[in-house]
Amino acid sequence: MSLIKDGEIAENVWRFVEDGEALGGGDNLVVTLDRWCEPDNDLAGFNNRLGVRLKSDQGPDLIADDLDRFDLIELDFPTLPDGRAFSYARLLRERYGYKGEIRAVGDIIKDQLFFMQRCGINSFDIPDQRNAEDALNALGGFSAVYQPAADDLPPGYRQRSKSDS
Repeated sequence: MSLIKDGEIAENVWRFVEDGEALGGGDNLVVTLDRWCEPDNDLAGFNNRLGVRLKSDQGPDLIADDLDRFDLIELDFPTLPDGRAFSYARLLRERYGYKGEIRAVGDIIKDQLFFMQRCGINSFDIPDQRNAEDALNALGGFSAVYQPAADDLPPGYRQRSKSDS
């Protein structure tokens, strides 16, 4: 996997831990929501940075009270037509005020990256079979936008000068 973070190819300093797998030590870990919600989870004494992965049927409301505990939230895009994580990213940024890293994982294609970024996703786990350089170039694929989003890009109708009216 290649990682794009904040518009650059970057090193992945996180390790995803499957349910039932030992945490290990010294790593920044990403756990599943199921593991996080277990009453007897093994995270109480964990002192490094922590992330959580949400499946496409697990909305951000499930972690809203714990957002300050996570340095990373991974949103799973399991298949191309499943776009729920677009909404989850925007909710995390706008409704819940989450300032940390939001990472797209799963079935990510370059045609979606610009729109994912507009929703508040700032890192992308690019599958090995896809070219990271092409994906990086796709982030700047549009020079104008038509509607407001979680980013700071002003929509085209706000950029028109008064003389155009």
